[in-house]
Amino acid sequence: MYRRLHDIPAQIPFWSFVQNFSWRGLRGDIREAIAGSDKDFTSVNLSKAIFLLAIPMVLELVLESVFAVVDIFFVSKLGPDAVATVGITESLMTIVYSLAVGLATATTAIVARRIGEKNPDGASTAAVQAILAGIAVSLVISVPGIWFAKEILRMMGASAHIISSYSGYTKIMLGANVVIMLLFIINAVFRSSGDAAVSMRVLWLANGINIFLDPCLIFGLGPFPELGVAGAAIATNIGRGTAILYQFYLLFRRKKRVLVKGVHLKIDFQVMKTLIKLSLGGIGQSLIATSSWIGMVRIVSVFGSAVLAGYTIAIRIIMFSLLPAWGISNAAGTLVGQNLGADKPERAERSTWLTGIINTVFMGAIGIFLITAPGLLIRLFIQDSAVVKSGIICLRWLGYGYVAYGLGMVVVHSFNGAGDTVTPTYINFFCFWLFEIPFAYVLALPLGLEEKGVYIAILAAETSMTLAAIVIFRKGEWKSRKV
Repeated sequence: MYRRLHDIPAQIPFWSFVQNFSWRGLRGDIREAIAGSDKDFTSVNLSKAIFLLAIPMVLELVLESVFAVVDIFFVSKLGPDAVATVGITESLMTIVYSLAVGLATATTAIVARRIGEKNPDGASTAAVQAILAGIAVSLVISVPGIWFAKEILRMMGASAHIISSYSGYTKIMLGANVVIMLLFIINAVFRSSGDAAVSMRVLWLANGINIFLDPCLIFGLGPFPELGVAGAAIATNIGRGTAILYQFYLLFRRKKRVLVKGVHLKIDFQVMKTLIKLSLGGIGQSLIATSSWIGMVRIVSVFGSAVLAGYTIAIRIIMFSLLPAWGISNAAGTLVGQNLGADKPERAERSTWLTGIINTVFMGAIGIFLITAPGLLIRLFIQDSAVVKSGIICLRWLGYGYVAYGLGMVVVHSFNGAGDTVTPTYINFFCFWLFEIPFAYVLALPLGLEEKGVYIAILAAETSMTLAAIVIFRKGEWKSRKV
């Protein structure tokens, strides 16, 4: 019989953390987290371990979320069609992100486990196999993305003006998807090994360059050409490409927890087999979840460009608020993987619940803000009344689910960190494909709720996913996973 959920806090060192809190210690921990810690995360105080990992992971993804908002901020000055182009392309890029996240998930599980086992050579071998797999997958997407960009936009319901004037953005983003693959995979190597501060600096570099180049290339500031919405795509890829060069320098030249040497530069079929097996589960769960957003975009597009633009801006704001929470959740995945490698399954479980409490409190506060001030946020990007109205509806409805999202993220990351990528796949398949998409269609069209029906369906599906994940996680079968 399952222990009741209200017994969970008794299993975690939360009150010890509160009792031993000091401002001086906090400042020292923050400095250590940002500079990079050499602590063994399988033996250091659990609250401290979560803090040292979560701080750089949150800061890493805070700037990533800033990038998402800055990008749409500048593009929105070009009008609703330009925003809609970015929205449709981003819905297509979710497939790329799903593949990258799936490979990164497998990389995290293997590298974290090897680090917990005190096997750095095994971690380096896994890193090389993941990089090779990422390059191969990206090539499969690039060629059709370049040649069939207009046809893809037409299939997604884009207007004739979008197809004729803005398809360059889609072509560039799909064609250069390798930068996304490698950025995600190599940062997963650093993060899961415990070098979270390195991942943070890499993403800061990528997004700092993008934020600088965005207005220059979109509007033609100074010596830069005016490229419109295509300039946003070019700026993004220059930033990410530069960051990848920095990643390779760190991976091959700087002595971190994972250091790639010449001996590692070969295909290891056994490790590659394990990587692909885990990746299929990771890709499956991410692809199922994110491809449901394509279905949502397709339904929302029925109601016109203004509604689609409002939805696109609102989702960018949602991304802004969710990415730091994903950073906190990544800490749980790393700790679970490393502690299972060190044969400490109970400590791995405690790390999940403690991280879950932290993330739930954080997300609850953000949710309240989205519910109470959605118009303020939407108007930062656009003043069109129809677009603002649609964006407000989206933010308010999705904000109601933030408490559930916070805990659900952590539990799912913990499954993945343990190497159980199959369970979240089943959960996502049921909640998003069998439930969310049909429910959204019925609410939006036959029942006449229009875009509001889509947002209600998203809220219901995400909450169901969280409840299912908690129940299955409590069984504890993930503790016996071999990676």
